[in-house]
Amino acid sequence: MKQIVKQGYRQEKKNRIAVWRLEVDYELSTLHEAIEQKDDIQIERSKRKLERLRKEWEQLKG
Repeated sequence: MKQIVKQGYRQEKKNRIAVWRLEVDYELSTLHEAIEQKDDIQIERSKRKLERLRKEWEQLKG
């Protein structure tokens, strides 16, 4: 039973990492556009989201 739980956890973590990467790519693209358009509000939103994603990455790796 423990092996099944561990295997499920590993698969869930693997799936979350894949989604996490897509989120980071999208947010970097959004940040790039905001910088080009000099949209200070969106720049700050993107920076905050990227910081949150960075912290999540640390948890996923740990």
